[in-house]
Amino acid sequence: MSAGLSAGLPVVAEIVRSGFVEGHHYGSIVALAAGGSVDWSVGEVDVPVLPRSSNKPIQALAMVELGLDLPPELVALACASHSGEPFHVDGVRRILASAGLDESALQTPADYPLDDDAREAVVRDGGSRSPILMNCSGKHAAMLATCVLQGWDTATYLAPDHPLQQAISATFARLTGEPVTTVAVDGCGAPLLSTSLVGLARAFAALATATEGPEQRVAEAIRQHPQYVSGTTRDELRLHRAIPGLIGKAGAESCYAIALPDGRAWALKTDDGAARVRPVLMAEALRRSGVLDEPGVDGEAVAETGRHELLGGGKPVGEIRAAF
Repeated sequence: MSAGLSAGLPVVAEIVRSGFVEGHHYGSIVALAAGGSVDWSVGEVDVPVLPRSSNKPIQALAMVELGLDLPPELVALACASHSGEPFHVDGVRRILASAGLDESALQTPADYPLDDDAREAVVRDGGSRSPILMNCSGKHAAMLATCVLQGWDTATYLAPDHPLQQAISATFARLTGEPVTTVAVDGCGAPLLSTSLVGLARAFAALATATEGPEQRVAEAIRQHPQYVSGTTRDELRLHRAIPGLIGKAGAESCYAIALPDGRAWALKTDDGAARVRPVLMAEALRRSGVLDEPGVDGEAVAETGRHELLGGGKPVGEIRAAF
């Protein structure tokens, strides 16, 4: 548990099997109104957390501010925890090639694709774990390309005191409106910056409401190419397609942040980090805020992203249901 979180977080979801509540998920959720004030919240939303990959659009913004100039789909890939599908891998190679680099420059841990079919295809073809297949390789490729553009050392691009990481930290603090109190190491090896759920939602709102400049470029890249941000089979993609203008990014340890063009934003995290409950909570948060009934929104598709069945003997016997 983070030093900033107490042991008294509320139940945000119940694990229900055959009508029996067999367990719970605890966590925190915040919804910001269009003007930036807290509309409603559950749990502790003002203490620092590590948002993991939910930070990526903000990191990408810093790189665009530094002059990184990529086609929109590759800007989206710089924001991604990609599934390792062929178009993702090809896109990472394109980012690297634009800077005169190849995949040997990547310092991501060797991994298989997140997507089951893509992973099975790699194994079937005799492939193995590789840095380019790791879900953060788009971000790392963009970091390397930014270093080449700026004339910075590429061998040390992950060091917290590297000029790139210092610039990212400054952009992160500006957009969240909060000082970075913790710099940890993310799963991919990059510096991981802390903020509160309110700060994270505030940053996404700043991106989503932008009408010009680097913020608008990043937001539009996510809106136009959400499959590059996640993958073709992910709940994040379905949510982007169901709500016009949405930008969103999930992260490890059950983090999730989204925002709409009018400035409303939501951010959440569970204490146990269970990935399965993340979309359940976001769908309920959007329902509670009335988004599912708004014009242009596919409310049923949003609700579907939040359905998680529990099986018994291969048949549905229960669900994980929101409880806030």
